[in-house]
Amino acid sequence: MSDRISQAFGHPLARAVALSGDDPLDRISVRDHVTEVEIGAFQSERGATQRLRFNIVVEVARSDAPAEDDVDRILSYDKVTEAIATELHAERLNLLETLAERIALRVLHEPLAVRVYVRIEKLDRGPGALGVEIVRSRDDAPLAAEEAYEEGLHPVVVHLGPEAVVSPELTGWLDRLAAGGAPVILTLGLPDGARPRSAARLAQRRIDLLAIEQNAWVLAGRDARCVVVNTRTELDWAMKHGQISVWAPSKIVLDAVEGPGAAVHDPVALAAWFAGLMDARELVVVGAEPPEAPVPVRAAAVEAGP
Repeated sequence: MSDRISQAFGHPLARAVALSGDDPLDRISVRDHVTEVEIGAFQSERGATQRLRFNIVVEVARSDAPAEDDVDRILSYDKVTEAIATELHAERLNLLETLAERIALRVLHEPLAVRVYVRIEKLDRGPGALGVEIVRSRDDAPLAAEEAYEEGLHPVVVHLGPEAVVSPELTGWLDRLAAGGAPVILTLGLPDGARPRSAARLAQRRIDLLAIEQNAWVLAGRDARCVVVNTRTELDWAMKHGQISVWAPSKIVLDAVEGPGAAVHDPVALAAWFAGLMDARELVVVGAEPPEAPVPVRAAAVEAGP
């Protein structure tokens, strides 16, 4: 087996050594870290966990100050395992490539990290291990590592009840919300009228989520400032650029590691869960009873609006 092939199939440490050059950096590694998680793009991978194996090598800069046996002066192994755990619990992902990228960026956010090798393998999808391996360095994407972990924005989440959605005051409410200075995300409930029914609970859940999204598109058609958004990435972009978002809940609800305790047909409770997920500064409920929520809640009458 050639050196190049050996490095490709060997531990990431072998690649780190091979690419180290004449002035190798120090390294720390986490080997054969196995955990169970729900991940995957196929329907058969939803609702079930599978084992993932992580092998990660981090090249670290030499500190000018002596370590003096002080864990606070080094890049600890815990930072690597915490990066894995944090990204696994952030949201349900479809691709190992996405997970590897996010772990690499989180590790590179550590001041001493210079380059990271991340290998992730699925152990239960075939007769062998199926996986990806990436190499990322601080020099390759210094801004990406900084931007990914900048202090988050805290939006105002506004839940519009059925009467509020069709209120002739909607334009004026949006004017006031847009002038308020805080990012705004609108949430909605189920539309009036009958919708398809299924005897299967999970199928009905998807039907209800899609019905809420239909309501979102109806609202977007009433005012061009309302943009229907369904991913956390789009929401983050919208908050940074002053866009009023209308939450289409299917993806975030279905991909949540710890989904909402509320049923989808309880839209106010669903809005409360979402406001907590977004670390909102406030949840404003227009035309409905305010729920218990992990963020401050304010009720508003349809006549007055948010």
